[in-house]
Amino acid sequence: MSQPIIDLIIRIKNGYMAKKERVEAPYSKFREEVLKKLKQVGFIKDYKAEEVRPKIKKFVIELKYTKAGEPVLSDVKIYSKPGRRWYVGYRDITPVKGGRGYGILTTPKGVLTNIEAKKQKVGGELLFEVW
Repeated sequence: MSQPIIDLIIRIKNGYMAKKERVEAPYSKFREEVLKKLKQVGFIKDYKAEEVRPKIKKFVIELKYTKAGEPVLSDVKIYSKPGRRWYVGYRDITPVKGGRGYGILTTPKGVLTNIEAKKQKVGGELLFEVW
């Protein structure tokens, strides 16, 4: 389940490192939920789903930079991998980089940031942290 998410977040990170304006990724509903959270917290400008062929879609993700031209996303730490799932209870959720970053979790209430999960007192699988 998190293999497509690893692919998505690494595509975004590599796009920032290469100073690209947009990157492309395969479409899935789960990736769309993660992209909604990344847009909500300000790590991407926007995204849209485009149909490549009938019944085949892809995401076009617009990357966001500061006024000085620096990427807003500086690094990513991936926790859950196919061979090792990383589950956390809501009491174990900690701030990322002193509150300057976000953790993305899958929970019974959907995809949430670490702050939302802590407020709603729900734990889940910690996919990755971005800052």
